[in-house]
Amino acid sequence: MAQVCTMTPVAEMVGAHRIVTGSGIVHPLGLATASPEDEQRLRRRVLERALTALGTHVEKPTVFS
Repeated sequence: MAQVCTMTPVAEMVGAHRIVTGSGIVHPLGLATASPEDEQRLRRRVLERALTALGTHVEKPTVFS
C-alpha cells in the first residue's frame, strides 16, 4: 500500500511504509487554481510516484517525493 499525503512526518510517525508526497494540504491530488491540463499533469506525476512506491521494496517508512 502507498499513502498519498502532504504531512509526511505524521505518516512516518504512524508507520506508513510507502509515503507519496501530495501537492498541497487542501488538495493533495490536485491544484484548484491550475488549468485542467496542468492539473491532469500533476495528478499523473503523483500517480506515477505512487506506482513506483508500490513496486519498491521497503523495510521502513520511505518518502517518495
